[in-house]
Amino acid sequence: MEIKELESALEGVLFAAGEPVPVERLCLGLEVDRPTLDAVAQRLMDKYSYDRRGIRLLRLETSYQLCSAPEFAPCIRKTLESRKPARLSQPALEVLAIIAYYQPVTRAYVDQVRGVDSSYTMGLLLERELICEAGRLTVPGRPMQFRTTKNFLRSFGLSSLEELPELPNQSQEGSQMTLELEASLARLREVETLEEAPDGAGEPPEPPVETP
Repeated sequence: MEIKELESALEGVLFAAGEPVPVERLCLGLEVDRPTLDAVAQRLMDKYSYDRRGIRLLRLETSYQLCSAPEFAPCIRKTLESRKPARLSQPALEVLAIIAYYQPVTRAYVDQVRGVDSSYTMGLLLERELICEAGRLTVPGRPMQFRTTKNFLRSFGLSSLEELPELPNQSQEGSQMTLELEASLARLREVETLEEAPDGAGEPPEPPVETP
């Protein structure tokens, strides 16, 4: 297929999927290699952005997804009467940051870093699909490990975990490690657009709304 036709085919597949599609499946379905697929995807990304289209193409680690443009989230919510999700609390952001930087981790490790029981908070993050189970640790008791999800990447506008800001010191434990997460938590709060604001009052950008 010609590049133009590949663009249209990729757009159609991602729109029909309505969820992230692994790169391998896209290459197989479109009968192209990875460099060609990435180049076509980048052309679509640039085109949507340049033309200020109502949709965006997101790269999520090893998959792609078609979503609505974040600047039109208020219009989409108003039109479809969708509810804004509840704001993440400070404890939730703290647990999320620890898991994001040190994954896969056990709940006991998160408890050790924070100095408090995190079971309730981790349950909420599991319900919101920001974290998920990542297998059991091969030690006595075989505790469950947890990692972040693609929904985490979408929610915070990240293409991969490599885009997380660096920690000043990754060798500390306990309260010192928690202190070093503060700068990263501040960034997560900026991107986390979950607090209500009056119309026209400078509401921060919304995360993309997925297409059906």
